[in-house]
Amino acid sequence: MKRRPVQSDDGEPAQWPGSEQVLDYLSRQLAGRRLAARTCLTYGRSLKGFALWMKSNGGWDGDWSKLTARNLRDFVIERQSSHNRSSVHNQVSAIRAFLADLRERGGINSTPAAGLVLPKLPRSLPKFLTENQTTDLLESPAGEKESPEVQSRDQAVLELLYGGGLRVAELCSIKYGDLDLNTGLVRILGKGSKERVVPVGESAIEAVKKYLTLRTSIKRGEPLLLAPRGGPMHPRAVQLMLKKKLAAAGLPADLTPHKLRHACATHLLSNGADLRLVQEQLGHASLSTTQIYTHLSVNKLKEVHRKAHPRA
Repeated sequence: MKRRPVQSDDGEPAQWPGSEQVLDYLSRQLAGRRLAARTCLTYGRSLKGFALWMKSNGGWDGDWSKLTARNLRDFVIERQSSHNRSSVHNQVSAIRAFLADLRERGGINSTPAAGLVLPKLPRSLPKFLTENQTTDLLESPAGEKESPEVQSRDQAVLELLYGGGLRVAELCSIKYGDLDLNTGLVRILGKGSKERVVPVGESAIEAVKKYLTLRTSIKRGEPLLLAPRGGPMHPRAVQLMLKKKLAAAGLPADLTPHKLRHACATHLLSNGADLRLVQEQLGHASLSTTQIYTHLSVNKLKEVHRKAHPRA
């Protein structure tokens, strides 16, 4: 398979110190589907930013074998003054992944990022909709200006996002044939091209069936959710549609499609679902990522304890 070069935002190959190895690395990740296209672009920006920082702080010539642990420590210290901690962590993640690959391929003898200490990330709980708010959203009136097909599609979108706990990019990539309308299971290609099969629930299945009856035609392998002009629905279109639905339901406008994923996880755990099963449902690589949702279920736990414990 011929690799296509990863390009800068303006469409032209970026040229900066050390760019040749970085662009080769990103192109291989993209060709091998180890990283999504959007992740490759993010990594590219981070690595370019680091390389330019190195050049401006000592005239670095782009030789990655000359990189030291001191360089990385200074970079992290300086970046903290102008970037939030999450951004610093993301930039260092890109640098670490690139250097690990470079060492594996013999480009450097050691990884200077080993042992690098990063600032602790603040532990923030994700915003999500309550069960009543979710019901209000899913039962909100359809837009009067939209065609019956678009109204039906939008309902299927919301039901699938919430029922399956899907990422919006995963939702938009579903093809006809990925969703089994008999079993209620959908095959998802998630982050890192990892495939998983998840249930989406009866409400989502019924919404999809209704939508398909309004489609003029559909063949296996075609996008399940169509944009008005054809082709797969874009994540941005999902975001804009959700804003209209939130307004119709009288809900906060800052809620995003990802909050429906948070709501799915939280409501599953609140109603007794096993943590590891929820991890599989969401496609989390680490259980610790899923565990954050257990903190959101404390009130439910207190209520159960009050009702069930003899001395509560």
